[in-house]
Amino acid sequence: MSNEIAVLGVGMHPWGKWGRNFVEYGIEATQAALADAGVGWRDVGFVAGADTIRNGYPGFIAGATFAQALGWKGNRVSSCYAACASGAQALNIARAQILSGQTDVALVVGADTTPKGFFAPVGGDRPDDPDWLRFRLLGATNPTYFALYARRRMDVYGATVEDFARVKVKNARHGLANPNARYRKEVTVEEIMASPVVASPLRLLDICATSDGAAAVVLSSMEYARRHTTEPVRIAAISTVTPTYPQTVIEMPNFSTDSAVATGLPDRPFRDAIAHAAYEEAGLGPDDLHLAEVYDLSTALELDWYENLGLCKEGEAEKLLRDGDTTVGGRIPVNPSGGLACFGEAIPAQAIAQVCELTWHLRGEAGDRQVEGARVGITINQGLFGHGSSVIVRR
Repeated sequence: MSNEIAVLGVGMHPWGKWGRNFVEYGIEATQAALADAGVGWRDVGFVAGADTIRNGYPGFIAGATFAQALGWKGNRVSSCYAACASGAQALNIARAQILSGQTDVALVVGADTTPKGFFAPVGGDRPDDPDWLRFRLLGATNPTYFALYARRRMDVYGATVEDFARVKVKNARHGLANPNARYRKEVTVEEIMASPVVASPLRLLDICATSDGAAAVVLSSMEYARRHTTEPVRIAAISTVTPTYPQTVIEMPNFSTDSAVATGLPDRPFRDAIAHAAYEEAGLGPDDLHLAEVYDLSTALELDWYENLGLCKEGEAEKLLRDGDTTVGGRIPVNPSGGLACFGEAIPAQAIAQVCELTWHLRGEAGDRQVEGARVGITINQGLFGHGSSVIVRR
């Protein structure tokens, strides 16, 4: 039995700072996805909502929240929160419903309305909450976290601030052609390096913003899809793995690495394992890819993902970038959407938005940012607290 399911339709609400209820964004993305799929709301048997934690009670019951807004009709629903991996978790839940025969058609939707500035912990005193602790005890805001990884890359692999800036230059150029992107303006290395330092060595233009936005995907069984289209885009794998003990690199909100004194190292570090699990499930590898959407919270982090995905050997990400291999038209374009550099974070929607982008490319519908001949793409990101997230989409 195949574990593949079909992507019937995709839709997004543009990213930005719109100041409206997150449900509005999700409904607009859903309506676009349903229209793209050529199915109606009454055809949807299951709704998987990716939760937002900043928008009160409706955010915590996102599946039912969107079902109510679309019109109660007795759908089965789920709601899940896995930080930045929430969208992948929701996709995985919907896939299980389809493969188990509980439904033929499922809707996956995530949307968020974000505060100004960087993310802070939700209110209240919670000394047992590691996310609360890293803010209160270390003052480790997200930009600080991103900067620690950037500094590590410089120390271990010799990366430079110019290398980080080149990532932003590439993604900004890609984002020019994306109507859903918040920032659509080219920048130069010099402009990036002249922007204010936020957390050394990262500057303002090295770090993604917080944004409002939404994304939705309509999924179905392959049997249902074949009755509606001749060559559906397929989800071949979804990886939601957790780390393996011991961890030797700090993953916020943890304060220290796991002890490796009394036990051997795992076969793969956490981030390498995320992609490996997806490759294993799909029966594919890095050489089969035509494009990738990665989670560029910072410019430096994108370089790490090149290596985690196996696009190059450890320590060779900077060369891959400098050679133009990760630019549209290169060997393996990365973030043809423009990435978070052009979108910003709308946490429940992000992993879903990555799948939307791959789908458009695999259909040949990505316009001026199109990766020609794209047949296989991968997404990768992670959520705090050990949530892996990777999806392989193929044609």
